[in-house]
Amino acid sequence: MSTDIERNFGEQPIAGIMREHNLRSHDLVAASTEQITHKMVSRACKGRRLTPKVQAKIGAALSRAAGREYAPQELFTY
Repeated sequence: MSTDIERNFGEQPIAGIMREHNLRSHDLVAASTEQITHKMVSRACKGRRLTPKVQAKIGAALSRAAGREYAPQELFTY
């Protein structure tokens, strides 16, 4: 029995939302009022497991950049 935690979940809905709004990682980093990095955004899109705190930071940056409020359940499938 393996106790390994699954860390890769494949492309997440946030990636599609960013494409829909023509946003890049840099746009989210620039729009954020908190400290986030391009690497954090890239990991979010690729489906690497993120902590709830990082998910919230990226969600807030996306909401600000897109001009629409997004819930974490809309952005991540895990």
